[in-house]
Amino acid sequence: MKKPAEIKVLEDTCREAKAKGQMTGARLNRLFEAFGSRFTKAWETIKEERVKKYVFRPSGRIVWIVVGWEREYLVMSAADFCSCDDFYFRVMDKEVHLCYHLIAQKMAKALEWYDKIEEDDSLYASLMEEWNKVTP
Repeated sequence: MKKPAEIKVLEDTCREAKAKGQMTGARLNRLFEAFGSRFTKAWETIKEERVKKYVFRPSGRIVWIVVGWEREYLVMSAADFCSCDDFYFRVMDKEVHLCYHLIAQKMAKALEWYDKIEEDDSLYASLMEEWNKVTP
C-alpha cells in the first residue's frame, strides 16, 4: 500500500533531522506545505516544550505524551495513534492522515527536543488511567 505524500514528507524530514540534528528551512517549508496549520501547531508545541517522553523504571517502558490545549494526550507513534478528539473525528474519518500531536511527537523524537521524565513503575498504572480518560 502506497503511503500518503504528507506522511512520506514527514518521514523523510524526521530521518534527515535525526541524522543531522536539525531541520532545514526548506524541510520546514515542505512540512508546512504538506500539513498547513497542523504543522504550525506541531512546531509551536515542540518550541513550547509540550512533548514529553516518560521512561518508567526499572521496566524501561516508554510513554509519549503531548500536552494539548485541553489536556495531555497519549501518543503511540508506531501505531500512528493519538487519544485526541481530532484523531477520532478527522483521522479515523480519513479527512487527514495525522493530528498535530502525532506530527509534533515524531518531529520532537527525531530532533531529541522533548522533556524526558523518569518515573517509577509503581506510577505507571495510575498515570495511564489519567491519560486514557475521555473528556466529557
